[in-house]
Amino acid sequence: MIEGFVLNATSTYSQSDVQTGTPLPGNYAGSLRPQVHFSPPQGFMNDPNGMFLDAKGTYHLYYQSNVAGNQHWGHATSQDLYNWTNQPIAIFPGGPDEGIFSGSAVVDSNNTSGLFPEQDNGVVAIYTVNTPERQTQDIAYSYDNGFSFIKYENNPVIPSNSTQFRDPKVIWYAPTSSWIMVVAYPVDFEIGIFSSPNLIDWTPESNVSHIGLTGLQYECPNMVEMRVDGDENGETHWVLLISINPGAPLGGSITEYFIGDFNGTHFEPLDATARLTDFAKDNYAGQFFYGIGADEDQVSINWASNWQYTNVVPTAGEELGEGFRSAMSVARGHYLKELPRQGLALISYPRDIFSVVESELAFNDSLGNGSVFVDYSDVQSGALYFEANITALTDLASLDGTLNFTFSSSVSGESVSGGTYISSGDVWLDRGHTDGFSNPFFTDKFSQTGLYREKLGEWRISGIIDRSIIEIFLNEGELGASSVFFPNSPLDTMMLRVGGINESASASVGVWALKAVWLENADANGTVVGNVTEGAGNTMASLLL
Repeated sequence: MIEGFVLNATSTYSQSDVQTGTPLPGNYAGSLRPQVHFSPPQGFMNDPNGMFLDAKGTYHLYYQSNVAGNQHWGHATSQDLYNWTNQPIAIFPGGPDEGIFSGSAVVDSNNTSGLFPEQDNGVVAIYTVNTPERQTQDIAYSYDNGFSFIKYENNPVIPSNSTQFRDPKVIWYAPTSSWIMVVAYPVDFEIGIFSSPNLIDWTPESNVSHIGLTGLQYECPNMVEMRVDGDENGETHWVLLISINPGAPLGGSITEYFIGDFNGTHFEPLDATARLTDFAKDNYAGQFFYGIGADEDQVSINWASNWQYTNVVPTAGEELGEGFRSAMSVARGHYLKELPRQGLALISYPRDIFSVVESELAFNDSLGNGSVFVDYSDVQSGALYFEANITALTDLASLDGTLNFTFSSSVSGESVSGGTYISSGDVWLDRGHTDGFSNPFFTDKFSQTGLYREKLGEWRISGIIDRSIIEIFLNEGELGASSVFFPNSPLDTMMLRVGGINESASASVGVWALKAVWLENADANGTVVGNVTEGAGNTMASLLL
């Protein structure tokens, strides 16, 4: 016991080589360290966890953190989804053979759990505890807005004797005044739906079984209510997302989604179509923020890596904890939209990207068939956002030409390129001309086919490149691709070319430098120390381990 505090006996273990009470420092100056994407201060990171928006407008991101062999919940906070503050580790394993696996967090504003008799902002984390013998669903609660947690004394809240039962995502379902959990039975290819009045007592309601692409296991389900664009009656549908690994169509990891309806106990898909969230290889296990209303665009963050090669990427450093491994996607906004021939589809776009624009590097609203060249070697972040639009496409006969981009290194000649063929709708991305990483599973070329939006008469492509990650979006998020890459020399020049478009069409291009968000908070050596001023959070985090 520490004087003045009684510690919860279920949560007293922490490894001697894991820093407690203050955030882990991280060096964000490396040439491969993203500047507008979240990456961990040190060590390995995978699934985003516990994401919620609190009443003060702060976004909380927890994530699987492996800094010394066991899985913890790392923690970061942001007001704008780009400027992140690293916080102390939030939840520690309970012993040397235990790992805190994926899960979610909610705000128990009505004190349904009975754990918060004197407040309306109590936070409850729901997560999987992994041991060699079993996976169970446990909870922990926070009095200080999610900075520190106390493990519930009667855990687990859903016991199990299975080693394959994980990744609970919990939401509030107002029509039945119930908490709803979706959780994976990975090797059975089932998503369980549970309900609870209080986050403690859970009742199994139904299973969604053998749906879509199964791969070799299901993981990290999400279920979220989402608005339908253009619907005058405010119609919504529910989206069930399932991550599969291994066995994705392109190898390793990917996420698929299903659009349907939910009545509090059962999810019913509108059709049997399996739709993928991404057409490249580095978008997995995404999670939606709790606390965003169904009439607003929902917001997710995704793990930008792939289990086929994440353990051997070159950013790790020589010693455990020396470098970092993996980053998150930028925050994505989402809604549903009716697309030609495809029906309802999930739209994904970079959320408020212009909030981190530093300067305009190029703009031409009458490019026609021509090229734009940008030298961004002086941009501190090494990160850009670009948009290229082909408009005044009057009919199918006007669909001619190409729109291509290349980011390259003036030192080594390495490059990442992509583009679209307007006539066929094909969009592509190629990371195969960077030389910093070689692996048989690190495949390099990706493509997908979009559909011409005849009513709008336009074709649009945009993207974010950030040192070692690129995300591109076709037609404002109808298709997207996320890909990491590892050049030996930083990419510092951009060429965008429009060629062969119909004489009736118009082309416009804009390129913007993005802020060096992480380096703005670093010392002269590039080290970000994280939050050292959050008194209550840091004090409680160091005591309630």
